[in-house]
Amino acid sequence: MTEGSPAARAAMNPAASAREIKALAHPLRLRILRLCGLNELTNKQLADRLGQDPGTMLYHVRQLVSTGFLEPGEVRTGESGALEKPYRSTGRSWHLDTALDEAGSNGPLAPIDALREELAESGPHALASLSRFVLHLSKADADDLISRIYGVLKEYTATDTSRAGEPTYGGMFVLHRSPD
Repeated sequence: MTEGSPAARAAMNPAASAREIKALAHPLRLRILRLCGLNELTNKQLADRLGQDPGTMLYHVRQLVSTGFLEPGEVRTGESGALEKPYRSTGRSWHLDTALDEAGSNGPLAPIDALREELAESGPHALASLSRFVLHLSKADADDLISRIYGVLKEYTATDTSRAGEPTYGGMFVLHRSPD
């Protein structure tokens, strides 16, 4: 199994189950995961940050906890002296190469919608790079391109803790077949 090959990617980031895909098929849940990957946040903090009511936020948080993408942190005392229950990302990785149709029509687009919302929130000066391209690729070429890009991403994610004091960047790599 070569590094970055589809089989190696599947071993490192197992395919999400149908239940997990459904949990990830909502852009708000993906934004919750991103935020809780950076800091432990309470339901109220998430609701305030994402402009949602606490009841809606709790529903989405529970979906992520039940599928193992979020976990409760240590109960702590908040600024007002009340006890708070923060949540943090478990850091589980997944890929959505298979079973996307089980997530419903919005499943594959949820990460794109979440990214669009994050970009809008960040403002126009936050964009570090954007590349739009069209390529003619065989299946082998597409697999090679994906493997090579995942290899570079793996290098950076494996050493990310060493750069914890640096600004946080987000991104997404999407390769799709053109309808043409």
